[in-house]
Amino acid sequence: MKMYLISDNIDTQIGMRLVGIDGCVAHERGEVIECTEKAIKDTELGILIYTEKAAAAAKDYLNNLKLTLHTPLIIEIPDRHGSRDIAHSINSMVEESIGLKL
Repeated sequence: MKMYLISDNIDTQIGMRLVGIDGCVAHERGEVIECTEKAIKDTELGILIYTEKAAAAAKDYLNNLKLTLHTPLIIEIPDRHGSRDIAHSINSMVEESIGLKL
């Protein structure tokens, strides 16, 4: 199983490359979509990782992929600057998962 990173900054991409995770750097919506389409063509890809800013650039596109694709698993990670708003993120995950608003 392979992992692939789509990052909004070169530092995160280099760090992940050091542990064996290939990837690309994308700043705009079109670049994120282009990198994603290239990555999902690989049948061995199991996990597709996005930095928060890269994922935010194409949020609706990624949400659609999450609903339609069985693989790869699509996840977001904070970049070197940390999470934008971890409390909001956890609250929204709980609400989406079980329907309970905190």
